Amino acid sequence: MKRALTTVLSVAALLLLSASPSWAYEPVTIVHTERVEAGPYGITVGFGRWPIRAMQSLDFTFTPDGGREGKSGVVEASLPDGVAGEQWPLARHPRKPEVWGLDIQALGGDGQWTFRFTVDGPDGRGVGELAGVTVLAQPGPPLALSWSVAGIPLLALFGFLVVAWRRVRVPREQLTAV
Repeated sequence: MKRALTTVLSVAALLLLSASPSWAYEPVTIVHTERVEAGPYGITVGFGRWPIRAMQSLDFTFTPDGGREGKSGVVEASLPDGVAGEQWPLARHPRKPEVWGLDIQALGGDGQWTFRFTVDGPDGRGVGELAGVTVLAQPGPPLALSWSVAGIPLLALFGFLVVAWRRVRVPREQLTAV
């Protein structure tokens, strides 16, 4: 009885400890910040990596002066050469709930990016932008080469299964004779 109780308590403790959301993810580490004035609202923009590289995911945080309570808005990221960017609502960061943010977001290309903020709050609407954020080229080899190399084991497995299936397949004559 004592052994069973110890086992049940140990399993329960392991389940409770492993289910804790605060231990499931590493904390958000901001290594570079920029300041933006969006009308009457000041926003501190934080980046999880600096310099930023295209196609490399990182954390963005947007910390409004006075907190995010009673405020809402959107952030739009775009390239100045006409390449349409993306637009995201300013929502609570999943791992840093006291600020707005984007969790593991990647920018799609290199160049000079502009972040435009539109914030609605008790002092009305404010618009501001952070222009000239340099995003460097994607790290590592080109995506086509990376996917090609990564696909080799899958192709080898497929070839192995075809050869194995053909070797162990029973001829029709033996199936009808039974």
